[in-house]
Amino acid sequence: MSDAETAHQQELVSHVTALRAFARSLANDPSRADDLVQETVLKAWSNLHNYTAGTNMRAWLFTILRNTFYSEFRKVRHEVEDVDGKFAAQVSERASQDGVMDMRDFERAFALLPADQREALTLVGASGLTYEEASEICGCAVGTVKSRVNRARAKLSEILGMDEDDDTAASSDP
Repeated sequence: MSDAETAHQQELVSHVTALRAFARSLANDPSRADDLVQETVLKAWSNLHNYTAGTNMRAWLFTILRNTFYSEFRKVRHEVEDVDGKFAAQVSERASQDGVMDMRDFERAFALLPADQREALTLVGASGLTYEEASEICGCAVGTVKSRVNRARAKLSEILGMDEDDDTAASSDP
């Protein structure tokens, strides 16, 4: 380490008291101010090689602190504290992990279908092809594709424990 680097590090440390005072004026909370100072010193220390010798280090450090404060302020401004869960209870969207688990259940059930039924259901149900287009791809009659799709849907409903009421209710949901 060169003498210049050591001098810059010592100068940086000498400004910590002033940084703390400035951070307290911004944060209005001693513990938050200490966190800001720590973050500022960490950023400055790791970017000390970018500091231009002969310029005002105190101004450089204050700029880092100020930018850090406002960046975090903008980020926190969009967050909502929900300690007791009241806000989360009002959210109308189902938790995403339920969808992931439903998809895993479907994938397991789908894997249990015979290959010809998986193929027909994928072509008609997932790819959106008509029965006629699917029959051309599969090289069989349209009625055969319809039968395979119907049997595949029935088997999936059985494996997933859905009855006809569940199936029609799910398809009528918005």
